[in-house]
Amino acid sequence: MTTANKVNIKPLGDRVLVKPVESSQEEVKGGIIIPDSAKEKPTTAEVLALGNGKKDGEDYAFSVKVGDQVIISKYGGTSVKYDDVEYTILREDDILAIVG
Repeated sequence: MTTANKVNIKPLGDRVLVKPVESSQEEVKGGIIIPDSAKEKPTTAEVLALGNGKKDGEDYAFSVKVGDQVIISKYGGTSVKYDDVEYTILREDDILAIVG
């Protein structure tokens, strides 16, 4: 697992900022190279920042912490590009599991 980077993006509420972990292998099927636009979105990510937490009359603590490697919902969250780096902001509910 890589160490968490300092990022100038602070999620709000129960949102989490993650950086998708890209596979180092290039996908090749039957000798055909799949272009980046056709590749599936990675579902593993590293947690970089947490919001303030959910507040419905009570404060709820996050189940994840900065530096955790997590499995996220395939179509959850919003992709954000900041300083030429791709991040995803998603609700904690879109995090399916903690890896390790």
